Amino acid sequence: MNFRKTLAAALATTAMAAMGVASAQTIRIGNQGDALSMDPHSLNESLQLSVTNNVYEPLVARDRNLNLVPGLATSWKQTSPSVWRFELRKGVKFHDGAPFTADDVLFTFARASGEGSDMMSYTNDVKEVRKVNDFTVDIETKGPFPILPDVLSLLFIMNKKWAEDNQALRPVDRRKGIENAASFRANGTGPFRLRERQPNIKTSFVRNGNYWGKIEGNVVNVEYTPIGNDSTRVAALLSGQVDVIEPVPLQDVARINASGKSKVMQGPELRTIFLGMDQKRDELLYSNVKGKNPFKDKRVRQAFYQAIDINGIQRTVMRGASRPTGLMVGPGINGFDAALDKRLPYDPDGAKKLLAEAGYPNGFEVAMNCPNDRYVNDGNICQAVAANLARIGVKINLQAETKGTYFPKILRRDTSLYMLGWTPGTYDSHNALNALMRCVDDKGSGQFNLGAYCNPKVDELTLKVQSETDKAKRDALIKEAFQIHNDDVGHLPLHQQALAWGVGNNVELVQLADNFMPFRYMSVKPAK
Repeated sequence: MNFRKTLAAALATTAMAAMGVASAQTIRIGNQGDALSMDPHSLNESLQLSVTNNVYEPLVARDRNLNLVPGLATSWKQTSPSVWRFELRKGVKFHDGAPFTADDVLFTFARASGEGSDMMSYTNDVKEVRKVNDFTVDIETKGPFPILPDVLSLLFIMNKKWAEDNQALRPVDRRKGIENAASFRANGTGPFRLRERQPNIKTSFVRNGNYWGKIEGNVVNVEYTPIGNDSTRVAALLSGQVDVIEPVPLQDVARINASGKSKVMQGPELRTIFLGMDQKRDELLYSNVKGKNPFKDKRVRQAFYQAIDINGIQRTVMRGASRPTGLMVGPGINGFDAALDKRLPYDPDGAKKLLAEAGYPNGFEVAMNCPNDRYVNDGNICQAVAANLARIGVKINLQAETKGTYFPKILRRDTSLYMLGWTPGTYDSHNALNALMRCVDDKGSGQFNLGAYCNPKVDELTLKVQSETDKAKRDALIKEAFQIHNDDVGHLPLHQQALAWGVGNNVELVQLADNFMPFRYMSVKPAK
């Protein structure tokens, strides 16, 4: 699709920076959080996928411009409207030396669509995967699915025998706290191998000397360290203890740029930050309202929406580094329509009236779950939202916590009101419709629709979007679905945040609009 070329030009940035490092072939990365597992099917979260994408690979990959390119499949074509044939790359070895074959593809699809998988929304419309021969597979979908190659770009292939030998046949289930060997060890085909895994302390990677493809950078070793404290993370960059940090606290951008030792790479991100509400239970789990669920009433959802001063949050919390949004997708995502991207007006008085009409003239109490180490200023955003809602009589019992405990909780749907950020992995609106807005089932539809918003018309349109090949007709279907969701106030969209990476003056890397950080593009230049 042509929109990717526009996206690449607008959002992908290549930059140079760095400082002197101990080894010209070692990169030390400090991030505010850690990948929660090395299992590529255990958590559909961009940080986790960014890390594991250096070790594992999909059939269809993306290049530095986010265009689709051959990965473990060398080519693909439709043999019928609902069947795709993928020719697999020959001569590829997993890190343990095992050959890559069609059996690994069949195993991966079964694993990713099974119990405990967080990647079911990428496989929920696949009917069957068939082995034609050792290096050819046919993937049959439940209906025409022209964007299947885009969907598969985040489904990473695992080795069947390794998973069997290591009792890792099922994904690590973050909802239940179940671990297995795939959480701490890895065996992919990617450009880097996992060398050592110390959760929440440090994870080390080493270049795969037997990699089938080209590694453009010169980095041999990568040390990935979670540094949750903002000040500590910045100090580590400025002192040379690490070479790259993500994210840069917004208040420190000018100081880093003025240091002479490093710079901040900034650019728009494809992620949309939003709030979701439990709209399914007859009584909220965490509220003083008993016997009914206020969020089933559109007037309550709209009151919450119109009580949030998003421009104030942009100005004071985000320091201008955000783009307020009225949609669940932003610019750069196929199907984004600026005409629909209009927020309901900030109107506390109107919000109070809506609450009163809904039967809550004095407001009510409800708990809100938020991470404090996943998105840019996430904890502070939630504090600001809580203060906004207090003005209309709603008491928010804020529960902000590290993503290591936060994600398992909300993924269990053990929440009444929550924050989530979403970057469509396909760079297409269908992804958000399918994962966030579709009615929930046990096959992966609405897998991240954690408040169980449901409108059958949106489901009907999502399936039409999935199969429509005419761009104008497809865009019209997307617009109709988003309009229905907006009218329902199905979620509370907040903003698209901006990327901010701190990078030392001798480091060369690529910043992508999906916030992935590919090690294969990283180089360290000798200090002058």
